[in-house]
Amino acid sequence: MALLFRTVAQLIGLSLSLLGWILSCLTTYLPEWKKLNLELNEMENWTLGLWQTCVIQEEGGMQCKDFDSFLALPTELKISRILMFLSNGFGVLGLLVSGLGLDCLRIGEGQQGLKKWLMILGGMLLWLSGIIALIPVSWVAHNTVEEFWDETIPDIVPRWEFGEALFVGWFAGFFLVIGGSLLNCAACATQKYPSFSPYAMAEIQDPSQNLEMKNTPLKI
Repeated sequence: MALLFRTVAQLIGLSLSLLGWILSCLTTYLPEWKKLNLELNEMENWTLGLWQTCVIQEEGGMQCKDFDSFLALPTELKISRILMFLSNGFGVLGLLVSGLGLDCLRIGEGQQGLKKWLMILGGMLLWLSGIIALIPVSWVAHNTVEEFWDETIPDIVPRWEFGEALFVGWFAGFFLVIGGSLLNCAACATQKYPSFSPYAMAEIQDPSQNLEMKNTPLKI
């Protein structure tokens, strides 16, 4: 039962972590962290991402412009870029390390202790990747809410709202955290099972059989 739980937890944890890492990469490059709808021109919408700003028109489609300088960006966007890069980096490292610790992988099959620690390390890296991904997404969302309800800004001034990339980033962070936690649980449930190789089978033979072999006289 423990073996079944460990195998299922490993597969589900690695699948959720892989999905979370893909969503985290999408969040990094999606230009829809914030969106702005101009009431004076309802046919035109603005979106803002970490790399570019875009305007969406019903007649002209989408036109995007990259930011000219990293130093000219607002503080939240600069730090968000760095954190999302860290999240993606920790995520890919966590996937590689935890993949080496899978039971279904025959590499290092005789070193169960090493595979266990690889699984724990990979789970911690994925868990850290999810936490780091949640920080910039939640920070941008918090600043958006504060600006939206800022009473010092006239009501006629358009307000930024949540973009789709924020929701993708929240899902990415939660999937990475849950996946890393499942991998850690699977590693903690690891038990050392006897190997069924021919050498191991020879070692666990009944000693009485060896004794009978020795006492049997040789026939010439």
